[in-house]
Amino acid sequence: MVKYLKSIKYLFVALLLTQLTGCGINTIPTLDEQVNADWAQVQNNYQRRADLIPNLVATVKGYAAHEKDTLTAVTEARSKVSSMQVTPETLNNPEAFKKFEAAQGQLSSALSRLMVVSERYPELKANQQFIALQAQLEGTENRIAVARRDYINSVKAFNTEIRTFPGRLWRWAMYSDLKIKPNFTATTPNADVAPKVEF
Repeated sequence: MVKYLKSIKYLFVALLLTQLTGCGINTIPTLDEQVNADWAQVQNNYQRRADLIPNLVATVKGYAAHEKDTLTAVTEARSKVSSMQVTPETLNNPEAFKKFEAAQGQLSSALSRLMVVSERYPELKANQQFIALQAQLEGTENRIAVARRDYINSVKAFNTEIRTFPGRLWRWAMYSDLKIKPNFTATTPNADVAPKVEF
């Protein structure tokens, strides 16, 4: 009889463990790690852009030295972005996240102005170094857009999991320290308004 009870006990424990492995207990930390990995990829692409900017500015300087305001704006925006400390807590602090995104938006705006300046200088547009840097920067902007999209999808999956059943129960029981992750918002003023194209 004792042997029979032990067998039932082991069977019960094995059944319980089997149920726990498929119940979603690991879903929340898995999704949290995915959010962190996708955020790291966003930062990686921001860093790539920041590393390209000094070369781009130096190339433009040689041709358009009197466009000092634009060059200064790009340099200052890059400096501001570089000086911001981005920690894992940034993802859990909506205010810090907004500040970081605003700084990135200022840098994007300054780079756009720099590209417009380059249109005024045909000899700059023909410079091989400038063409290569411009192509790299455009590619980086595309990578940033893709990385941000992936981050947005990860945040959506994570936030949905901790706000719906059974993830909500697991969060309450085991992961109460995990907060809803902030998402990207448009940082450019009037980004929701379509630009007017005039010829």
